[in-house]
Amino acid sequence: MDDRQSIASTRKAKTPEGADFTEAHDPFSLFRSWMTEAEAAEPADPEAMALATVDAQGLPNVRMILLKRADERGFVFYTNCESAKGLELAATLKAALLFYWKSLGRQIRIRGLVEPTTEAEADAYFATRHRESRIGACASAQSRPLASRAALEAEVERLTQAFGDGAVPRPVYWRGYRLVPLEIEFWRNGPFRLHDRIVFRRASPQDPWTKTRLYP
Repeated sequence: MDDRQSIASTRKAKTPEGADFTEAHDPFSLFRSWMTEAEAAEPADPEAMALATVDAQGLPNVRMILLKRADERGFVFYTNCESAKGLELAATLKAALLFYWKSLGRQIRIRGLVEPTTEAEADAYFATRHRESRIGACASAQSRPLASRAALEAEVERLTQAFGDGAVPRPVYWRGYRLVPLEIEFWRNGPFRLHDRIVFRRASPQDPWTKTRLYP
C-alpha cells in the first residue's frame, strides 16, 4: 500500500452533528455560534485564522494570525503595517480569512475589504498585551532581514532597559485592521465527502446578504 492509499484508508466518514446550520439567515450570528463551540472544543487557539493577501505581482501570501474581535462591522486583527502583509493590505485593501476547526469538522472562509481600525482602538488593544509582547512589537522590524537571533534578543534587552518601569507606547507602525466581509462561507464535513456548504454574499457593506447552498 502506498502512502496515498494508507492516508486515505485512515480517514473516517464523519457524520454531521448539531443543528442544521444551512437554515441560518444571519452570517454573523452563525459565526458567533460556531466560534463559541470552537472555544469549547478546540485544544488551543480557536481564534487562529489564515490571512491571505497578494503582492504587487499577484502572488499570494498566507499566514496564521489571531482574530481579536468580530462583530457586524467585521473581523479585527493587529499587525505591523510595514510588514509584508501590512504593505500588501495597504496596496489592495482586500484580503481573505480562513478558520478551520478540525475537532468540529468545520471551516469558515471570508473574503472582503480591509480598512484600518481607529487609533484609539489600536491603543486600547495594545495596552492589554503582555509587557513583553509590547516590547517585542517595538523591537521587531517584521518581515525584514535579521542578522541573527542574538541581534533580536539584544534589541529586546536594550528596549527593556530603556523603558524601565515606564509605559511602553504603541509603535506608530503597529496598527489594527478590520476585514469587512462581502462573502462568508460555512462548511461542515459530511460522510464520504458529501459536505454541507452555504455562502452568504453581498455586493457592498451596505447591501443585504443573499444565501446560496453549494455543492460539496
